[in-house]
Amino acid sequence: METSLQLFDPDGVGVDNGTYFGLPFTPDDAELVLISAPWDVTVSYGAGTSYGPDAIIEASTQLDFYDPLSPDAWRRGIATADVDYTLQEESQRLRADAVKVIRHLEQGGSPTDESIERKVRRVNEGCAAMNANIYGQACRWLDKGKIVGLVGGDHSTPYGVLRALAERHDRFGILHIDAHRDLREAYEGFEFSHASIMYNVLRDIPQAAKIVQAAVRDYSSGELELATASDRVESFEDLALAAAEFRGETWDEQCRKVVETLPGEVYVSFDIDGLSFENCPRTGTPVSGGLSFNKAMWLVDAVVRSGRRIIGFDVVEVAPAPEERTDAITGARVLWKLCGLALKSAANKNENHKK
Repeated sequence: METSLQLFDPDGVGVDNGTYFGLPFTPDDAELVLISAPWDVTVSYGAGTSYGPDAIIEASTQLDFYDPLSPDAWRRGIATADVDYTLQEESQRLRADAVKVIRHLEQGGSPTDESIERKVRRVNEGCAAMNANIYGQACRWLDKGKIVGLVGGDHSTPYGVLRALAERHDRFGILHIDAHRDLREAYEGFEFSHASIMYNVLRDIPQAAKIVQAAVRDYSSGELELATASDRVESFEDLALAAAEFRGETWDEQCRKVVETLPGEVYVSFDIDGLSFENCPRTGTPVSGGLSFNKAMWLVDAVVRSGRRIIGFDVVEVAPAPEERTDAITGARVLWKLCGLALKSAANKNENHKK
């Protein structure tokens, strides 16, 4: 590792070596490993997030490495696990079934139609297999003492990472930055829908003691009811955050309030549509409003400044397009910040933050 790092010029031209950021680390010699989930079977509006990992890899070689929030943290090693492109192939195959189901329901068709039930069953089985794949990858690197970050793909993809972390941590919180609550039960019949990830966490992962939802602004009455009723969900809605700012409360003060609701160990689930529209115009379900890039990063940094530790993270719902690279550029920079902050937080002592 020392030799490859000594030969690497962080101020030189970005190295197109097929890894995130073009860094010279292998998974075995890095402290943090990024796994990829090129998958977007159940997206209900715009597709294309299965191409997110490759687009972020391409865009990531264009950024500069100095980060004032975590200077030189990358030197501890950020590596790219081999991308399993069979996931993308399976995603494309199952996507055809999912589209037929979605169109059938949008046209008023019955969800109990026999052919629709068969397609839903195939999609659910395929999504379960994807979850098992990601779970296996996460376990491999967690068992080697690595921090694991996931790059999606749609927001269904982090489920396997969260299951793996739950087997290794008694209690942790999720900082969920998103335009949506993702608390729908089996949305459109798909158990592991991108709109159901946090519902599934509540159902299956009791170790996730708190889900702290920031910038949410587009959700159903049923989701609001569930969030209000559950003592495991904390809500910091987009309009409420804006209203507090309009009344004179600083963003730093608001970030402290958000962070105070989290336990000492934190997983960050970062849906790109949690940001304002200009940062992610091509994402599958863009929503007006949202956080600026700097506000979002200040919030994540507040987690680290509080002494809490980031035990894992994801960046999801990046939908690239040849004619519009904004989403991939933003995704690469969000990923870079999360990597640096996770590495920086590894030294934090969190015993005093158990809640």
